[in-house]
Amino acid sequence: MYKVALIGAGLQGRRRVTPILSSKNCKLAWVCDRHIERAQSLATNTNARTTADWHDIANDPEVQLVLVLTPPDSHFEISSAMLNKGKHVLCEKPLTRSSQHAKELATLAKNNNLILKCGFNHRHHPAVTEAYKKVQSGEYGKPVFIRAKYGIGGRQDVKNEWRSDPKIVAGGQLMEQGIHLIDLISWMTGGIEEVSCMTTTSIFPIAPLEDNAFVLLRSTNGALSSVHSTLCQWINEFEMEIYTEKGFICIQGLGASYGVEKLRHGINIPGRPFTHETIEYRGGDISWEAEWNEFISAIQNKSQPIGNGTDGANAVAAVELAYLANKQKQTLSFSKVKQ
Repeated sequence: MYKVALIGAGLQGRRRVTPILSSKNCKLAWVCDRHIERAQSLATNTNARTTADWHDIANDPEVQLVLVLTPPDSHFEISSAMLNKGKHVLCEKPLTRSSQHAKELATLAKNNNLILKCGFNHRHHPAVTEAYKKVQSGEYGKPVFIRAKYGIGGRQDVKNEWRSDPKIVAGGQLMEQGIHLIDLISWMTGGIEEVSCMTTTSIFPIAPLEDNAFVLLRSTNGALSSVHSTLCQWINEFEMEIYTEKGFICIQGLGASYGVEKLRHGINIPGRPFTHETIEYRGGDISWEAEWNEFISAIQNKSQPIGNGTDGANAVAAVELAYLANKQKQTLSFSKVKQ
């Protein structure tokens, strides 16, 4: 029985507590939030202890797994402390505010033989999982280009949220939501090599953070990708189109306000009418439960999880490079920047 601690009792805490409580081999031991009443509310009817100080969890030798669900400015401090205490960590995205700190976390986990998983729950949506399997099967050929968009309508008081504070976050909408697309493209294509980017702050008064970002990517396998991440899309939408040498695989929707999650796919056979299949994944969002189960499986099997610390660091590094490309008005490659 794993004893689990949850640090951060906000929206992500409410999303992630249910799979923990439903797990047969896990027990929620602690809930921590700087607002103690929020921790107490989330811990209701669980017998979990509550605290406003995450050090109480770090110093509890019985805690084996920790979820870090706080704002990004505290990810590195809390996660590194937990890893140094011998605890496995699932940390919300972005893994840290800088790729350097993210790389340090990945190294720390490796050196201590611990599991570090970045909270990329989108990898665990059923349509995304199936799309990845189809890409990896080789049946469709290698990806040639990807078009991806992920947008929401920003709340009117978004300027007052911690997500709009440059002292807390590492970027605007691209780092907050678009990083999911960056991670998925890297996962599907084997890594990102070149980046160009344009950003604007068009509607919401959150400068120097952006409410719109357009990014072009070249993957290490030569595939080209476009990403649009925005706060100014009044109808919530998620779409990722993967066109390959032999066909296409398209993911639409994430459930709830993004619409029914769908996977459309088909193979082009020269000389024959083009056909495709559509699969609809109805019901609630199962990605949180799937992500948690995969985390536990990685710990039990002593294997790297889907979306590990290195993946988290690579995604932050790609967004950092996009911001630098926008600032310098250039297309930048990781190899040239490293030189």
